[in-house]
Amino acid sequence: MTSRAERYGDSALLIEVDDVASAHGLADALEGLRRSGLAPEGVREAVVGFRSVVVHLDPAVEQVGSTEGWVLELADRQAGARGAHPTPGPAPVGDRVDIPVTFDGPDLEAVAAGIGRSSASVIGQLTSADLQVAFLGFAPGFPYLTGLPPELASIPRRTTPRTSVPAGSVAVGGGFASVYPQSTPGGWMLLGRTDLRLFDPDNPPFALLRPGDTVRFSTRPPPARGDQSDQHSTPPPSGAVRTGRARLTSKGRRFVEVLDPGLLSLVEDAGRNPLANLGVPAAGAADPQSMRLANRLVGNDDLAAAIEVTAVGPKLRFTGDGHLAVVASAEGGVDVRIDDHPVGTDTVTPIRDGQILSVGRIIAGLRAYVAVSGGIETPLVMGSRSSDLLCGIGPGPLVAGDQLDLGAATRPHGLATQPIGSGPGVEQTVIRVVGGPHRLHPSALSGLTSTVWTVGETSNRIGLRLEGGRQSLAHGSGAIRSTAMVTGAIQIPPDGGPIVLMPDHATVGGYPVVACVITADLARLGQLRPGDSLRFAAVDRRVARSEYFREERALAARVTGWFPTRVGT
Repeated sequence: MTSRAERYGDSALLIEVDDVASAHGLADALEGLRRSGLAPEGVREAVVGFRSVVVHLDPAVEQVGSTEGWVLELADRQAGARGAHPTPGPAPVGDRVDIPVTFDGPDLEAVAAGIGRSSASVIGQLTSADLQVAFLGFAPGFPYLTGLPPELASIPRRTTPRTSVPAGSVAVGGGFASVYPQSTPGGWMLLGRTDLRLFDPDNPPFALLRPGDTVRFSTRPPPARGDQSDQHSTPPPSGAVRTGRARLTSKGRRFVEVLDPGLLSLVEDAGRNPLANLGVPAAGAADPQSMRLANRLVGNDDLAAAIEVTAVGPKLRFTGDGHLAVVASAEGGVDVRIDDHPVGTDTVTPIRDGQILSVGRIIAGLRAYVAVSGGIETPLVMGSRSSDLLCGIGPGPLVAGDQLDLGAATRPHGLATQPIGSGPGVEQTVIRVVGGPHRLHPSALSGLTSTVWTVGETSNRIGLRLEGGRQSLAHGSGAIRSTAMVTGAIQIPPDGGPIVLMPDHATVGGYPVVACVITADLARLGQLRPGDSLRFAAVDRRVARSEYFREERALAARVTGWFPTRVGT
């Protein structure tokens, strides 16, 4: 085995290897050392892609260079050990899982006709193969299974994806087999279905399959006519977002009731980590700095949950006394009222039992954050209270009638001073990037940084779609082997229109990444509105690291005194 490493943004490494088993062996070694406390400080997670591993590092660690060196030495040792003792074919490193399948899929006959075989032959080929989970991605728990017989591996994906594929569907396409854990859009060829639940956010270890597991499909006869116990999809777990979900109900005496949810209000915290290896996005605040500032003002921990407001805010009624802070991307960036009386932003405001907080239209940037002393305490799902709009984990958008529990009241701080700067949207925004990790045409990075881009109307918490000089980036772009993605990665699809990944992005992707937004600028990224103009400026990793710590120091200096206070006390 050989390994090739590239720096990935300012806090990750991409390590490419020769085969699937080598990727699993490296990831298992990293995770084992991390969990046992033998890895250096800062190794957060190893995420497997197809013949690759992305190692996420904590940006707050000062000596990230030495941590990177340790990871690269481990990769070299793993490569040397495997090269000295080669094994024929992929070496299983996980569990063996049998999946019973009813083969009545709508594409079964078309797949059989496509390879000139009978349906029975297709079923026989699939059930006789030992398949290996190369990686999870696309959706939580969605396994990419390698080891198909050549005829089935030649089956392409559908020309036009289905808008909805039922949960439990067993499928092939593009050289892989899989099982859809949830009802999602999809373009693979459906051969059958299983009743096994592959993903359950309410019950650890959450995913039935993990990278390195061996899977064997087996035949199961179809249910007797009229048997209603065999359903095409399993009911969604309670942690998943569902259309028309039940309202959230308070369990304590101190809570916030949603009278009007506004355009899009979400409970978010610092996000889910480390679960990307199961195909679960981190989610969390789109502007983490504003949320952290709001939490610090009311005395909460940085990890506490708050309400993320988009464009137009909610109307909330408080049961019990408390303190709150509303923070936008610039001072006075949103209209805030209590019982129709205006109150300031970036400061602590007391609120009494029965009073109503109204957050109006955001005039600076796109998002604002409402933090309440004690923090929002909606139910934890996979260790976080965040809503992930891509995968449907968490409660999702707030609705009228929701009651949000509050934690024990904390002692609030004073005012926010030393603002970092005005919010995006007032002038052209400059976002700094580090080039790579993928090596596109030499003009790709210069094309990215020399163009003034516009945020497209379809942009959201999953990704910003940029419009502008896409022709300068289309040359040399195309598919890559599926690789783990990071927030802020700038993907280049074949049409050349960049996509900047946001907190709810899929954990793996097949488009090359020309550059990554530096950690210090992710907050500015989260404030960009459709129609805003931006340009990218390339910096090296040394500058990116320096800017991260400068922003951290500036944020720490913004909160002064204890409530009640005057500016500067």
